[in-house]
Amino acid sequence: MNVRNCKKCGKLFNYVAGAPVCPACKEALEEKFQEVKKYVQDNKGVTIHDVVENCEVDPQQVRQWVREERLEFSGDGVTGITCEKCGATIPTGRFCQKCKNEMTENLNTALPKKPKEAPVKKKDTKDPAKMRFL
Repeated sequence: MNVRNCKKCGKLFNYVAGAPVCPACKEALEEKFQEVKKYVQDNKGVTIHDVVENCEVDPQQVRQWVREERLEFSGDGVTGITCEKCGATIPTGRFCQKCKNEMTENLNTALPKKPKEAPVKKKDTKDPAKMRFL
């Protein structure tokens, strides 16, 4: 059993995976995300600063949601989020589409392709009983 202290409230909880946050804080964070999501949907083109002021949420948390691709900047004037590999300005996530494609291509070429094997035919086990010596 892996027991940890919650990063937000300090309570002990049974840690399974992911962020070291207790279930109660995780639920509260999800409720805050739904509030932010509704605010962004109702007010198109808002900035992180507007969201922080009106929804009373930490700017780092908003940036984390953008990195997790749960929120996205709209329009061409994207500010604040850059590709972690090349530094290009992106609306959401960690990497730009060019870098994602490049990493995918590198992974695909890293593993050797196996030739397809012909399926092995199994003996038919439903043959009638045959005689044999004991």
